[in-house]
Amino acid sequence: MTNDKPEPSPARPASSRRTLLAAGAVAVVAVAGIAAVTFGGLLRGRPAGDQACQAAVATAKRISPLIKGEVAALTAATVPLRLPDLAFEDGTGAARKLSDFRGKTVLLNLWATWCVPCRKEMPALDGLQAKLGGDAFQVVAVNIDTRDPEKPKAFLSDAKLTRLAYFSDPKAKVFQDLKAVGRALGMPTSVLVDAQGCEIATIAGPAEWDSSDAVKLIQAATTKTAAGL
Repeated sequence: MTNDKPEPSPARPASSRRTLLAAGAVAVVAVAGIAAVTFGGLLRGRPAGDQACQAAVATAKRISPLIKGEVAALTAATVPLRLPDLAFEDGTGAARKLSDFRGKTVLLNLWATWCVPCRKEMPALDGLQAKLGGDAFQVVAVNIDTRDPEKPKAFLSDAKLTRLAYFSDPKAKVFQDLKAVGRALGMPTSVLVDAQGCEIATIAGPAEWDSSDAVKLIQAATTKTAAGL
């Protein structure tokens, strides 16, 4: 009678087992090391931000007591963030970038004629530019209407808003670029940017930008820039 059962595998020598166990341990350590490096890199990439923007965070902390009243909805930066070098056009159709304004504190604003709060906010932005616009500060209001390019120009003209320089992005990519870094959650949206292109504070929604609260805030934010500190 034949035995159809497979023959048992011969016992593996103890030395071979020790070799396999040692190799397995080395593999586990290697995988753990790779995971630690990868996870550590992710952690370093997330909260640390652009260390060159630490001065903007310090400015945000310094002006925080002034975030009240008509500008109470502003959120001061707590993590250093350099904004993307947003691309748009000026009133002549020439290409412009956010980096063109380095050396100035900038209130970057995104607006559109289809946005009712945006239209209501524009006179205040025009007033702020009239009061503080100059070598140390500028309101950069970028229109993102994607259909009729003449409509926003007509709106500004009809409202007699003459202090604001006209900037536009008919593809609305500036909104998507800000959204990608968590700084465009709706319309209007505004970001106070220091002279190095770093975030000082952000607001989702309108504000009374020509109010005394806003003027004091902007003046405080530009103090260090003006002093060259």
